[in-house]
Amino acid sequence: MYTKTTLRDKIIEAKTGLVFYSLTPPKINTEENKVLTIANNQIERLKYLDIDGLILYDIQDESLRTEKERTFSFIPTIAPEHYGKEFLSELNIPKIVYKSIANLTKTDFQNWLIRNENLEYVVFVGASSHQQIEATNFSLFDAYNIKKEFANKLLLGGVTIPERHSKKGDEHIRLFNKMDNGCNFFVSQCVYNLNDTKDLLSDYYYHSLETGNNVAPVIFTLAPCGSFKTLQFMEWLGIQVPKWLYNDLKHSKDILEASINTSTNIATEILNYANAKNIPVGFNIESISIKKEEIEAAQELLGNIMHLVKRN
Repeated sequence: MYTKTTLRDKIIEAKTGLVFYSLTPPKINTEENKVLTIANNQIERLKYLDIDGLILYDIQDESLRTEKERTFSFIPTIAPEHYGKEFLSELNIPKIVYKSIANLTKTDFQNWLIRNENLEYVVFVGASSHQQIEATNFSLFDAYNIKKEFANKLLLGGVTIPERHSKKGDEHIRLFNKMDNGCNFFVSQCVYNLNDTKDLLSDYYYHSLETGNNVAPVIFTLAPCGSFKTLQFMEWLGIQVPKWLYNDLKHSKDILEASINTSTNIATEILNYANAKNIPVGFNIESISIKKEEIEAAQELLGNIMHLVKRN
């Protein structure tokens, strides 16, 4: 009898070529009728897509991370676990919920795990500044330990930031430390710097050979950019766009099409590099903007990536 391979199986078996799509839930102050409309539109766009999973983001205020002025004002969003359960239940797609531990205490987090015992996949996101950790005395590794005690069956993912590797040179060590604490897969911040990404993969691979440790799947996030304002916001988020590429996108006659082509080329390079070393990689497609044209561009990029993954 044929048994369908689940997302859990694919992650644990470190399969390459996983494809995710990600959404940010509507702002918390959005009227319920409008939330229903947004959710129904998302369901229509996604229900026939052959993706492995849907990521639902938990957005936090990162104003303490940087002194730069935020391009778009911060408004809290509907909790991703609530949005997935109450508004996207029609989507028969595995849902990966992000959970930010910023501003949570140990008790807050423990209660959240107990309330959400039916979740299958979660990605814990650490605080964006030391001030937040000091205020609550609760860190990402505290969250890992509580998860082991109260939700041991929950499949856990972690965040990786290739740009951080170029500054500190230890992102691959962070990955292995997170794996030691129960992480089975990783999702990157949006990638526009190919060199930083390949540097991370290289160190990740060779460290695994030196130590005899297995590698876990790394899912690289890709997003189109439809305007100079979106490009500025990406920069504020910490997404490192090389100067030459920043200039090309800024002065492009069609920045959206240029960014789709760029992201597709980046994915091709990552996949070729990873396949040559048997590193399990996949891709997550998102739209940083809520503009209709950028969401449609994310759909186009998703189609390109699905074709690319199947071809390989």
